[in-house]
Amino acid sequence: MSPFRSKKLRVYPVKVITFDSELEFELEQRASGQDLFDLVCRTIGLREYWYFGLQYVDSRGHVAWLKMDKKVKDQRMQLQANGFYVFSFYAKYFPENVSEELIQEITQHLFFLQVKQSILSMDIYCRPEASVLLASYAVHVQYGPYDAETYKDGMLAGVDLLPKGVTDQYQMTPKMWEERIKTWYMDHEPMTRDEVEMEYLKIAQDLDMYGNKNKTKLWLGVTAVGLNIYDYHNKLTPKTTFQWNEIRHVSFDDKKFTIRLVDAKVSSFIFYSQDLHINKMILDLCKGNHDLYMRRRKPDTMEIQQMKAQAKEEKQRRQLERTKFLREKKLREKAEKDRYELEKRLEHLQEEMRMASDALRRSEETKELYFEKSRVNEEQMQLTECKANHFKSEMDRLRERQMKIEREKLELEKKIRDADYFVHQLTVEKDKREAEAEKLRKELICAKLAEREATARLLNFLNRGRKNSDESLIQTSSINVCNNSSNNIVTSISTPSLTNSNSASDINETAGGVELTANDLNLNHDDSQDEFETKEFILTDSEMEQITNEIERSRLEYMKKSKQVQNQLQTLRSEIELLKIEENQTNLDILSEAQLKAGETKYSTLKKLKSGSTKARVAFFEEL
Repeated sequence: MSPFRSKKLRVYPVKVITFDSELEFELEQRASGQDLFDLVCRTIGLREYWYFGLQYVDSRGHVAWLKMDKKVKDQRMQLQANGFYVFSFYAKYFPENVSEELIQEITQHLFFLQVKQSILSMDIYCRPEASVLLASYAVHVQYGPYDAETYKDGMLAGVDLLPKGVTDQYQMTPKMWEERIKTWYMDHEPMTRDEVEMEYLKIAQDLDMYGNKNKTKLWLGVTAVGLNIYDYHNKLTPKTTFQWNEIRHVSFDDKKFTIRLVDAKVSSFIFYSQDLHINKMILDLCKGNHDLYMRRRKPDTMEIQQMKAQAKEEKQRRQLERTKFLREKKLREKAEKDRYELEKRLEHLQEEMRMASDALRRSEETKELYFEKSRVNEEQMQLTECKANHFKSEMDRLRERQMKIEREKLELEKKIRDADYFVHQLTVEKDKREAEAEKLRKELICAKLAEREATARLLNFLNRGRKNSDESLIQTSSINVCNNSSNNIVTSISTPSLTNSNSASDINETAGGVELTANDLNLNHDDSQDEFETKEFILTDSEMEQITNEIERSRLEYMKKSKQVQNQLQTLRSEIELLKIEENQTNLDILSEAQLKAGETKYSTLKKLKSGSTKARVAFFEEL
């Protein structure tokens, strides 16, 4: 049956909302939930469909998951005011390890968007320091690697990055939060979007409430590895836990929910929910998570192996492109650095040349000044000589007049004495002027010698600068760029052929009750007879040693990076601790602080809970 529109058949509009788009379709009246789900997966290019489902609000206001085997029209959906039936495309089941199980980038991106939204809406509790770290990765996804040239202060002001419960706990302005997010953002290495999203999910999967589907007041958490039982006032630390391989049978009758364990000596544990609808959702989640749990423990199908091979090839191709980009970036940065150093050196030489030119100009000005002083002194000497000649002529005239006029002898003698005295003074002044002229002549000779020496120094400096510039140009032109040829890597993959005989799930709906038999959970591993035809892989000692070294190196790098992140988180926690507002702390914040002081984590708690026997855990549950 085709879900696409047909002119001969009646259709109705539906809208499917994802975290980054809205899709509109027209379905036939007979279209089933599986038809709509397949249509959405094909539209967005999703192949790892087993994690997801379509969620809607039914006519009674309850949130429900679309059943794949029933018609869409028959599932009590609410018709919106715009005439559409609206569905939300969500991750229904979560993987145990995101780095090993998520293959496609679109799958990884959808998980990233949903987990990010769950943290911001506080459906998943996250400590403040971890919220800042995750916010820095979200900024990296949105804006790419940090670039000081494009980043502007206040750029993150309008972006929703931190949960409201975190910002309300501390006396910190948005600018202070942005500075701390920017500090982490600057420390991140350049990565692609899918690598950053994977780092985000690796950190998020370690949060205590990640992957839990809490549906009742008992806080029953349905996870990828089993069922967690929480206290009503503490959703962080489970009181007890049961893995899927310990559970044999799950069923409900009206509001009564029963879980039977594999150990026949242990009694079943029973709880009651508020509504029959909740029991149906819990049963659906249990079945889906158990199927994925068993699927992860079987060899990959041919489709999964092909998807992993394609993802690996794509990752290697991107790694080569990234390596090439980084190499070109380093060469460009080196060239820029060399150019900057040459420019600085040129500026330094130009500055030295300017200083030498200024010194030469000052020498020329000093020379001109000495020339002017010499000219003035010569003019004064000429004026003095003229005066001396005038007085001499006057004295001669007076002497001739003395000879002619005897009567004026006394007066003339007096004038002669005065004239002789004045002449004596003028002679002394003349000698003084001649001495000053001789001194100025010697200074002029020294100035000429200084000018000649400064000119010689300038010529030597210019010749030396030209020689150094020629040597730099010769060194720059001798750089050779070598292209490395990449080796082709041929990867051969041997795929086992899998033959499984799985019995169909039997769900009996009688008298308001639904029973999920052991065949649904597929837990009796002795009854399942899976036959595998595998091909032997023969590895040499050198190949085994190489693989072991690669694994050890990856483990050491991961431990080093994890330790560094923990130290940074501890530093950030210490910085913002002084700004905390105690009155605004929630119950989850207080429980998280107590858990942190006790040194407990999500995995240490689950390990401690699993250490006891199944019987002891059931007895503990009954006491609750």
